Amino acid sequence: MGSDSVGPAAAATSDPTGVAGLATPGPGNPGPVNRARARGPTTSASPDSATLADSADSADSGPVGPATSAKTGSPAPGGPANPSGPPPQGVSASTPESRNPDDVPDSDDALLESASELFGDRLQLASRYAALLADTGVTHGLIGPKEGNRVWSRHILNCAVLAELIESGARLLDMGSGAGLPGIPLALARPDLEIVLLEPLARRVDWLRGVLDELDLPVTVVRGRAEEPMVRREWGGADVVTARAVAPLARLAGWALPLLRTGGRLLAIKGSSAAAEVTRDGAAVHRFGGSPPRMVQCGGTHVDPPTTVVVVERTASRGRTPEARRTGGRQR
Repeated sequence: MGSDSVGPAAAATSDPTGVAGLATPGPGNPGPVNRARARGPTTSASPDSATLADSADSADSGPVGPATSAKTGSPAPGGPANPSGPPPQGVSASTPESRNPDDVPDSDDALLESASELFGDRLQLASRYAALLADTGVTHGLIGPKEGNRVWSRHILNCAVLAELIESGARLLDMGSGAGLPGIPLALARPDLEIVLLEPLARRVDWLRGVLDELDLPVTVVRGRAEEPMVRREWGGADVVTARAVAPLARLAGWALPLLRTGGRLLAIKGSSAAAEVTRDGAAVHRFGGSPPRMVQCGGTHVDPPTTVVVVERTASRGRTPEARRTGGRQR
């Protein structure tokens, strides 16, 4: 598929997120403490705890050419967010009007502390990413038109809390990255991570590269599919593979596990289908060399409801089982 002109806008003239005025800590506002990294995840059996319904089309649509990559930027500078941004918009999560989550914009008051703790001196960069996501991310179809007013709670913080599950200095591959979720929030929250965004669609790759150039983040973007031999050869051996709204668990295992080192983990952000997928797809995950999948929740003090993650460890020391090689990662 040919690439569209999808670079992010050079400067935002308005704040679609309603929270560009998030301020870094100052007098009367204590400095950030990254509690998320110190907390351990809690095991969960609730299938309705995630905030995102799963979709299988993100990494499975449209033809692509050979895998290509580009590395952008240097370690991003931190700094205070613009304190002159517009006042918060929308209703508080505690009001009766907020009962329909699809109609509730982000609340600035509820997000400031969490964003400060998760991003620290990179809060300004996170705010800029939020503005780009709510602007060109919507106009280019990377997120839905109703998502612009809640990119913080629904997307950015929901992904950034995944950092508490990832060890220091890990090599991470974000499979089917789309709008850079969860890869870019993790890069902002955890500068110690070595992150690769893997995305098959050219227009999304162009958008990602434009955003990373603007944010000056040292993140690599690769155009390709997880099952391609070149991708496995050049980008395999990761400590962590992340996925959000990419495919059902059985298919994810066939794509992700060959990209992991033995002992590496797949962290799949899931929605209401998580518990059913863990039960249904356990045998398929085992055939691809994975441990029994388990469901955990993270970010309970930052996002409500907490982010639901399905965790699978690669246990096979050599490739995939014969049946997995025959099916090539396809579900029967």
